[in-house]
Amino acid sequence: MTQQHVRKAFGAMLLLAFVVLLAAGCAQNTQTAGGSSTSAAVSSEPDATPSTEPSGSSGGDSELLVSAAASLSDALNKLVPLFEQEHPDIKVRLNLAASGTLQKQIEQGAPADLFISAGTKQMKALNDKGLTDSAQTANLLTNELVLVVPADSGLTAVTADALSGPNFAKIAVGQPESVPAGMYAQQFLKSAGLWDKLENRLVMAKDVRQVLTYVASGNADAGFVYNSDAAGEPKVKIAMKVDSSTHDPIDYPAAVLKGSTHPEQAKLFYDYLFSKSAGDIFVEYGFKLAGQ
Repeated sequence: MTQQHVRKAFGAMLLLAFVVLLAAGCAQNTQTAGGSSTSAAVSSEPDATPSTEPSGSSGGDSELLVSAAASLSDALNKLVPLFEQEHPDIKVRLNLAASGTLQKQIEQGAPADLFISAGTKQMKALNDKGLTDSAQTANLLTNELVLVVPADSGLTAVTADALSGPNFAKIAVGQPESVPAGMYAQQFLKSAGLWDKLENRLVMAKDVRQVLTYVASGNADAGFVYNSDAAGEPKVKIAMKVDSSTHDPIDYPAAVLKGSTHPEQAKLFYDYLFSKSAGDIFVEYGFKLAGQ
């Protein structure tokens, strides 16, 4: 081989080595960029469980998620800030909806520390599945079912038979399958032989607060709500108190859930619910304390 051929061969080898090194460097850079991209994507995903450090809180704060019946909205919105004043390291977040809806959420694994239901049926379902702490489960409140009409309505002292008359073209009722107030109303109307007769007049609502809104806004001529709901809404008035013997007892059980991520703090809030200061607030908003 001539010297010229040797130089060409040596040059080709150097070029090949350079190409190999360049390819290896690109591969490494690509892997690093891919790893960084994947890491960023993961960090931007919301956590499956809520953070125990809500925005604006100190690192030592704990956040409790309380799933409660919609009819408790006003009372709990007054009660929670008072509890937080006594326990500044605990923040309470409310998840308010129909008791049946909340029950399903908890059964499907939605995070929650406590549950306050407007019916024993929903609490029993969770207890039967081992989702509640039986040592921290008790009836908290009771309530009454009433029929409300718009405040400017001329109707007073309405009887069950009058519901099939011309003054009640639309009657709002909570969905009986998921709204305890709707279930109690259904029981009452069935006992009066009116459920089937009124079928075309019934306007179904997602929770008892929506029933109240329908009546207060004039979109329904009447609606079945709790006494506590009627007490807090000046745009409606009570036209009939439903005989309690025509439906199941209206009990509000409360429980700490076994899935609570803050069991000690959950117990503090649970105990507070049964305190005198909390009881006074519940009574103020039209509830009765269990056992009284």
